[in-house]
Amino acid sequence: MKPPIFVRKLSKDERGRLQAGLRSKDAFVLRRSQMLLASSRGEVAPQIAKNLGCGAQTVRDAIHDFNERGLDALVAGSSRPKRTQATFDGKSAEALRELLHRSPREFGRDSSLWTLEMAAQVSFEQGLVEKRVCGETIRATLARLLGVRWQRAKRWITSPDPLYERKKGGATD
Repeated sequence: MKPPIFVRKLSKDERGRLQAGLRSKDAFVLRRSQMLLASSRGEVAPQIAKNLGCGAQTVRDAIHDFNERGLDALVAGSSRPKRTQATFDGKSAEALRELLHRSPREFGRDSSLWTLEMAAQVSFEQGLVEKRVCGETIRATLARLLGVRWQRAKRWITSPDPLYERKKGGATD
């Protein structure tokens, strides 16, 4: 088991800034200040987490951040992922387009209309992507790589009857 983690020894200025952070209107600064001051008093991360109603890993992350960056740890960073990876490349996006131009029934589905979730599942089954993606990834790929907006399909009444068009039109012989 790893030994408990604590903040490094605080300077007078750091302690003053953390004390001022307790009066901050910014919830992130207030919470971080509470965590770091509690750690400087010798409280362990699980106890701090219990007292503040957050996760122990959140407290450990705050302590690590402060030990590395100092008071800059009181500034909230971006919640955006540091790295994003496109699931579909140009080739697989074109394969997705071709897949969507075929009937879902060809892939063993009960519907003749594609949904985003169905397209995601079939693209995984057909090997277009390595891992299962969500429908929103399909929508984003169509927009980003192919310039296509996803629109809900309209239901058309069709019939296998070869005379369907003539009957539908009301034409008489």
